[in-house]
Amino acid sequence: MSLRAASAVLLCLNLSAAELPVRQVVLYKHGIGFFERSGVLAAGESVRLDFKAEEMNDVLKSLTIEEKGGGKVNGLRYDSSIPLDQKLAEFPIAIADGQPLTAVLDQLKGAKVEISLGGEKLVGTIIGARAIPGDKDRHEQQQVSLLLDSGDLRTLELAATSSIHFPDPKVQLQFRDYLATLAGARSKDKRSLYIDSTDAKSREVSASYIIPAPVWKSSYRLIFDASGQPMLEGWAIVDNTTGEDWTNVRMSLISGKPISFISALYEPKYIQRLAADLAEDQAIAPTVYSGTLGDLASPANGPNSGVVVPRAALKSSQPGSGGGVLSGNLASASTFAATAQTRELGDLFEYSIATPVTVKKNESAMLPFLQQKITGRRLLIYSDASMQNPFNAAELTNSTGKTLDGGPITVFDAGAYAGEALVETVKATDKRLINYAVDLGTRITTAFDSTADSVRELHASHGIVTTSYSSRQTKTYTIRNVDPKAKTLIIEHPIRPEFHLLSAKPAESTAKAYRFEVKLAPSGETRFAVEEEHVYSRGTSISNLKNDQIVIYLENKSLSDAGRRALQQIVDGKNRIGSYDAQLKSIETQIGNLNKDQDRTRQNIASLNPVSGQQQQVDVYARKLADQETQLAKLRDQQSDIQLKRSAAQSTLDELLERIEF
Repeated sequence: MSLRAASAVLLCLNLSAAELPVRQVVLYKHGIGFFERSGVLAAGESVRLDFKAEEMNDVLKSLTIEEKGGGKVNGLRYDSSIPLDQKLAEFPIAIADGQPLTAVLDQLKGAKVEISLGGEKLVGTIIGARAIPGDKDRHEQQQVSLLLDSGDLRTLELAATSSIHFPDPKVQLQFRDYLATLAGARSKDKRSLYIDSTDAKSREVSASYIIPAPVWKSSYRLIFDASGQPMLEGWAIVDNTTGEDWTNVRMSLISGKPISFISALYEPKYIQRLAADLAEDQAIAPTVYSGTLGDLASPANGPNSGVVVPRAALKSSQPGSGGGVLSGNLASASTFAATAQTRELGDLFEYSIATPVTVKKNESAMLPFLQQKITGRRLLIYSDASMQNPFNAAELTNSTGKTLDGGPITVFDAGAYAGEALVETVKATDKRLINYAVDLGTRITTAFDSTADSVRELHASHGIVTTSYSSRQTKTYTIRNVDPKAKTLIIEHPIRPEFHLLSAKPAESTAKAYRFEVKLAPSGETRFAVEEEHVYSRGTSISNLKNDQIVIYLENKSLSDAGRRALQQIVDGKNRIGSYDAQLKSIETQIGNLNKDQDRTRQNIASLNPVSGQQQQVDVYARKLADQETQLAKLRDQQSDIQLKRSAAQSTLDELLERIEF
């Protein structure tokens, strides 16, 4: 076959290649999109799907092929992603950035080459090539040395050559493939996947997969009519960044965040293999056998879990209800034909656009998915104590029967723009507050008051008295409504875990605040007080308390009669022990004084004994010593008796402290 005929055949094949246009798009809130393509694949025909390189991991992880009509898909092929360094390593040459031609020719030693030099053509074999650095007198020179076919050795200046030709087709092919590999590496963004068929008949084929996709966004309009019942209108904003048009596709939008991740399937993985030698080439080493641990059962493979992606069966969703259209105002509900069909998908929620959608590549679209009356009321909300005015707000109960995806809300009231709000995802029947403007007709000030800590309760056990203290704090909100109309105010009062409410009961609570509902009269002032109490306890060992401290407990009105009697017994016991301690101290003082007197008397006797005529005085001192010894004996007897009594009193007190319970 001639080259021209082969080219014609390839052109015909390309023109008749099957197409699988996008039929369905499902966008999620966590950065992926589900795409389904379908088309007719003729006998022996192939189809090519193009993806971005960063999409290939998700495609290979999720791609499924479904055929109708009994045919078979022969296989799938895709552009591999071998690292450039590894591809270039397969070639016998390497061309580095900024490398001179001599460095390339030097790698081809032994290759046949034809060089045109002026009017002369030289044919020979490359011996080597080199670059001679220049200096101030001459430029750099590049030279190649050849063994000519005539047998002569010759060195040529490459600057003087007009052409270099390699007559060997293999060398030419290596250069072309090397340069083609470099050129292909610059096209990093596009990767192709091919679906092949060798079946004898045509049939319809569908391919579905997930790829990274922009998150779809929700946008709402909340419109209050004259009766005050709001209309909620929802729009979905989708972006087509796939590089191809979505024409008349089935569009579904999923509210929720299933788990998704990137698994590296596209890049080839390599394992460092071990070197293996024949046993006969190795020396014999001693073998060490380990002890057995018993039979280890292989763990069973558990079921794989993943995201359930809706297929064409999603078209059977139940239709949602539409709302009426307001008219006669500056701002009214949009007029569109139908809302989205909805259904629950486990913890997810699906909005399926009722009519086919067309979004051109690199364009975005706004798609209506809700227009329905909703339960709600106007009110004010005050959350920030640093502000003087509350916010105009609305309390919305999701009575649509659908999950409302989170997003911004533009509020229209009395036919005019009233402000904007932001709401998180709201499940059916759930309730949310939104604020959208500052109410300048209502002013709020706060005052804070607290009482001194007071004893709330007294308890004792095993010698420890536990005192419960109470600290009360009151925050008073003074609300001035200067408008001639009644209002409803929601006050969000911060929850402090260590405090509990004493007065007002909140209408509801959040994780961080109580919500109190206050009715405001027209052109009037309202005061609303929130009283809270903090109760805390402290424990003290009674044995460490002095009697005057225990007396303070006895005088406390919170002490029970049983507790007062028990503490009084402890006071009496401590007083008794104190009395014994005082007596012992007095005796110790007397004994000390007598001992000092005896020391002085003995010194006097010792000084008088050598002196003649002082015997009478010595006898006086001797009688005094005898009397002091008698007194000391009596005092020591008293000391022993009191110590015994004190020990008994201490034992009694210890038993009281151990048994005390009130």
